[in-house]
Amino acid sequence: MRKLFVFGLLFLAGAARAQELHARWDELTASDWPKALARSGQTCILPIGILEKHGPHVPIGSDLIQVREWAARATKKEYAVVFPDYFYGQINEAKHQPGAFALPERVVWDMLEATCDEIGRNGFKKIVIINGHGGNPQLIRYFIQTRLEKRRDYAVYFFEPSGDSAYVRQLNVLHKSDASTDAHAGERETSSLLYLRPDLVQMDSASNESGANQRRLDIPNIYTAIWWYADYPNHYAGDGAKATKAEGQLINEHTIGQLVDALKAVKADTKTLQLQKEYFDRVK
Repeated sequence: MRKLFVFGLLFLAGAARAQELHARWDELTASDWPKALARSGQTCILPIGILEKHGPHVPIGSDLIQVREWAARATKKEYAVVFPDYFYGQINEAKHQPGAFALPERVVWDMLEATCDEIGRNGFKKIVIINGHGGNPQLIRYFIQTRLEKRRDYAVYFFEPSGDSAYVRQLNVLHKSDASTDAHAGERETSSLLYLRPDLVQMDSASNESGANQRRLDIPNIYTAIWWYADYPNHYAGDGAKATKAEGQLINEHTIGQLVDALKAVKADTKTLQLQKEYFDRVK
């Protein structure tokens, strides 16, 4: 009788696993596609990372790893379909370092446009871009603005997490380095990877190179493409040696919580697509 009971439990567990609706696009079966569209509210997450050097101590795919984890953990709480790893962003400023994957600008644009069009063709009306790379926001915002160039039957949203006062206070308690210079592969980003993928972080290498601002170019009120290289030729900005897993946990749980809230809001949103239609109906 006991063996029969155990067998029954194992059977039920296996059946539950078999009925699980995966969130990753590439892990869904064609049979599950209609269920995924319905459960997601026709919402797809496009996590955009990049391949570039992150100082001497954290992985080249750090941006990609972070957005991948945010999407995976958020969709356990609020279901959406997650597009597979996407690392075709803007990264010309890192081409002098090993591991950078920098495509021509026209290819980057066409890939993003074609990807969103294909996501839409597969039945999704709402595409939520989450980004892990500091060099992408200008590209993404302009791309979204140009979605009004012609009529489309989907909308693109850009998730941009923010810090409330309680979060900022907690972060200030944990943060050890100068926050004004903490950017690429510095304390925050290293802490994030220590929490998400500690097996990929080499903390004993974090001080092998300088992450200090070199300040080699100073032209007031002017922006130029070479500014990042002028300031940070090592492609490292901050002090990753001061990172902690506790800080990384705070950063990621805060971001994932905001992403969950954003997904709920996007799935419930009926106005964006209505307003897009109204706009194009008025365009001559």
